[in-house]
Amino acid sequence: MLSCPSCESKHVVKNGRIHNGKQNYRCRDCGRQFVQDPQNKLINQATKDLIDKLLLERLSLAGIARVTGVSELWLQRYVNAKYAAVPRRVSVSAKKRGD
Repeated sequence: MLSCPSCESKHVVKNGRIHNGKQNYRCRDCGRQFVQDPQNKLINQATKDLIDKLLLERLSLAGIARVTGVSELWLQRYVNAKYAAVPRRVSVSAKKRGD
């Protein structure tokens, strides 16, 4: 019998299908939606390097996701993590007058 991954309840009903055709379920007790066997796809370093190069070309995130085969959600999180890693300090030096 299928149970909810959050609350372990057995009151689970079918709730349509997700984007890749897998059956989606919903828990009647807590409202959590889930699939029975979720698959996490690992992104290799070569793909990440390609994404970094494509980001420098100022392509849209949707275009990069299509070309590399990653989800737009994963790509947005990847870009946000890269942006957060950039230092926020700016070095400003005063110019001397007359220069």
